[in-house]
Amino acid sequence: MPRPESAGRVRALVRHNTTLLLREPGPLASRMILPLVFVTLLRPLYEAAQGAREGTTQAVTGTLVTFSLLALSIAGGSVLSERVGHTWERLRTTAAHPLELLTGKAVPVLGAMLAQQVVVVGFGVLVLGMPLGHPGLLALVLLAWTGTLLALGTMAGVLVRSQGELSAAYDIGGMLLSSLGGALVPLASMPGWVRHLAPASPGYWAVSALHAALGGDAGRTAVCCAALGAFACAAGTAAAIRVGRGWGRSATL
Repeated sequence: MPRPESAGRVRALVRHNTTLLLREPGPLASRMILPLVFVTLLRPLYEAAQGAREGTTQAVTGTLVTFSLLALSIAGGSVLSERVGHTWERLRTTAAHPLELLTGKAVPVLGAMLAQQVVVVGFGVLVLGMPLGHPGLLALVLLAWTGTLLALGTMAGVLVRSQGELSAAYDIGGMLLSSLGGALVPLASMPGWVRHLAPASPGYWAVSALHAALGGDAGRTAVCCAALGAFACAAGTAAAIRVGRGWGRSATL
């Protein structure tokens, strides 16, 4: 159970980082608006290839995974800005442990990423008519995927050395992971070697989990969420170790 002083520091950090996130709403707004444009334009193409029901589902889920991977910039940028601004030492006075600092960063970013996905899914259901027969399973998938994105973004934020490197990481990495995972093009239409490599991408498990949840397949949904949890644990552990090693030695890690 966290000590009262630790909980107080975490609450202060959450408020501080929420203020910083809302002060610069441009990146978050673009990550919410662009997917809606993208899915609207691509939906007719998917419907022509897969039919109305499957095409709409593929357009919405593929767009959600692709743009949520690009939203790694929100998590990574939140961490990197502290490093570039040399404010880590000052934050040490309010967060004595790396876990407190990471938690303070994570909560508002988690909310922003989850909001992005809810907006895309809501647009798909309310505007495009995507069937939503199992909202409970879908909510579980969105939480698991958001946690994975948060861990991956945090890991990128503590490993890269500049905004340029972070941009390359989420632009190239995001598109690669989403494409390899079958977000943009169904894996059945891709070469065999891509299908063999696909499970190495968290995007593959996110796409599979979304389709399983929307189809009411609880068993497959649980397997995919467990795989996403493994990716999240690996990335989160790497980030925590990196922060811990740099803690107290350098404001830029």
